[in-house]
Order: sequence, then C-alpha cells, then structure tokens
Amino acid sequence: MAESSVNTNDAPPAGPPARRLRGHKAIATSCIASRDRPGLIASSAEDGSVCWFDMRCKDVLFTMNVAQNPISSLCFKPGNEDIVYVSSETEVKVFDVHMFISQLASWKPLESYNYNKEEINQITCNSKSSFLAAADDGGDIKIIDIRQKCLYKTLRAAHESICSSVQFLPWRPWEVITGGLDSKLIMWDFSKGRPYKVMDLGKSEPDNNSNAGQCFNPAFVHAIAVPEVDMLDKIDKICVVARGDGVVDVINIESEFKAAKSKGPSNSKKGGQSKSKGSVPSKDSEKEDQNQRTRLRLDYSSGGHTAAVSCVAFSVFGEKGRYIISGGNDKAVKVWNWSGFFKADQICNKDEFLRLNINLSRKVNWLCTTPTDSENLVVCDTSKVVKVYTVA
Repeated sequence: MAESSVNTNDAPPAGPPARRLRGHKAIATSCIASRDRPGLIASSAEDGSVCWFDMRCKDVLFTMNVAQNPISSLCFKPGNEDIVYVSSETEVKVFDVHMFISQLASWKPLESYNYNKEEINQITCNSKSSFLAAADDGGDIKIIDIRQKCLYKTLRAAHESICSSVQFLPWRPWEVITGGLDSKLIMWDFSKGRPYKVMDLGKSEPDNNSNAGQCFNPAFVHAIAVPEVDMLDKIDKICVVARGDGVVDVINIESEFKAAKSKGPSNSKKGGQSKSKGSVPSKDSEKEDQNQRTRLRLDYSSGGHTAAVSCVAFSVFGEKGRYIISGGNDKAVKVWNWSGFFKADQICNKDEFLRLNINLSRKVNWLCTTPTDSENLVVCDTSKVVKVYTVA
C-alpha cells in the first residue's frame, strides 16, 4: 500500500499491512490502549479531539471534543479506565468516559488542573492512582495529588531545557524519572521535591565506536518508558530512552545510576544523601549489579533508526515486556527483541536484536501496544489516520 509498508531487508520478517482507523480531522498526536478491555483504543489529535475505537468494530465508536488546542498526551487512571486524563497547552483535564456515554453529557471535565506555566508534553499516573505527573516546556514537572485534587510538589531547576517525558518508577513509590532536550535523565524523590541522580546522555556514552550511518543530532531525550508493575518479575528495572541521535538506549538504571555523577543538589550536604522511602540498596544487590550488563545501545549498526527517535514502548501482548517498540522521524517503527541482553549467561549478537522493521510514509508521533494476540501495535504518524499492526 502507498501509505505504509513492511521492510523485509535481511533478517526481520514481514508483517501484515496496517489496519486504518479513521475518525480524526487533524494530525493524530497520541494514543493509549486499554489493559482491562483489550481492543479498546483512544487516540488524540491536533484539533483537540479524542477518538475511541473498538477493534471489533469497523468505525470509530465516538469522538470527544475536549480542547481548543492540540492534545499532547493521554493516560488512563490505573484501576479505573473509565477515567482518562488529557493534556492540552498548560491544562490537564479529567473525564469520565462512562458518564459521557451513558448520559450523553457535554464535554465538561470532572476536574481541571492548571498548575503548569508552560505547554505540557506528557502526563502519566502512578500505579496506585494517587499521583499524576505533568512535564512541560519550561523544564518543570508538576506532581498532582489526584485524591486530594491539589498540587503536591513542583520539580524544577534541574532540566536546563524542555522536559519532554516523565514516568513514575513502580518499584520506587516516591520517585519519578524524567528526560529532556538537555540530553539529561534525572531521577527525583518527589516527596522531597528534588533530584538526586543525573545522567547526561550527551557525555555518558558507552564504549562504542561511532557508525558512519548514525544520525549526528544531539542526544536529546524525546521519550522514556519503564516497565509496568506486572513486568517487574520477569525483566530488569530498566529505562528505555528515545534519543534525538537515533539511538534507543536500554539502561539498567539501578546499576547505571550508581556510577553516574549527579550534577544537581546531590553534591551538597543538604541534598547529597537524599534517600527515597524503601530505596536503600543492599550489599547483595550491589554485588549482583556488578555482574550484570547495565546498558544496551540499539543504534544504526543494529539496524536501528537513521533519524531522531520520537517514542518508545514495551510490548504488553504475549510475554509482557519481551519487545521494545520504537518509532522515529525516519518514518520507521522498529520492534526489538532485547530481553536476553541483561542475562549474564546469554551471548547476544547485535544483528539479532531487530525483530521487525515497519516502514511508513510519514514520521511517527506516538505508539502503544495492546494486550491482544493480533492488532496489537497502534501507531500515530503525522496524518489523520491511526495505523494498527500485528506483531506475532
């Protein structure tokens, strides 16, 4: 088909053509997939709308016109996916989708939060549905107490540029990790409102020789992903980073950050030994980390992206977390079989990481995966049509 195709060069096998979900009147910006109701997908667009799709149906279920400006991010409330959070400009809105469907209500939100002073890039909820984080263009991260419906903390003065992405760490209940266009990954204790570990990806390169075909843009952090709670028993406590230089970094942050030098308040006596609740490492864990690989670099030499990587996600179908999926400005989606790398007894060949390569005709804005055996990869590119692929 003209709009998308699957590249089968060398190793990666071909997949079926994309299913197209039509309903948006402007470029699709973001998407989320229900874990509780497999096959239910929501996508947002630059015209301020959210379209809902059921993969069992041909047409869009319904459309919510919730903002006057582009929607930058969506997320469900864990444990109650009738509640969806939507960010547009500097505002976060909360909607009860079930209430809207049953009562044919207007687009009035349940709640609206206006704590960010600059445009919001990403929002996310923690696994206990107690806090929501909103990262913005000013480099700030607002932590909102969604039970008390108020601002809990503002995380600032660490990113020197736009904060593009934020994720709660499910194994550290009082911590978030953020990435920005200053090429920094920062771990925060949000109960104290300050950073305690900083990694500069522009400087902390692994011992790799550069590749002639690799993109030479700065290592800006465009997106990050961490495992969900139900993945932690099978995979490491890692962070996946979508970088501006075309690299997908897979970092064992528990090990890597121990060696990283903090650039923030952790150098001073006041904030230097900040310890998050339940986050003190044991001697056994430190010894274990020394025997493990700590960082995987998926770049051009592994069949990776030739332009900036815009988004990354873990697979939630099949064996959860087995694959990492990345999308980029090179109009490509890559499916990476990475899970054996951090096992010390397993020999890994860099040519074997790429499982599937999907070529599109447009740059990728966002993607997500669904917990179904088919039609389990959802892609928003710079068009009005959302594409859905099957990754076996």
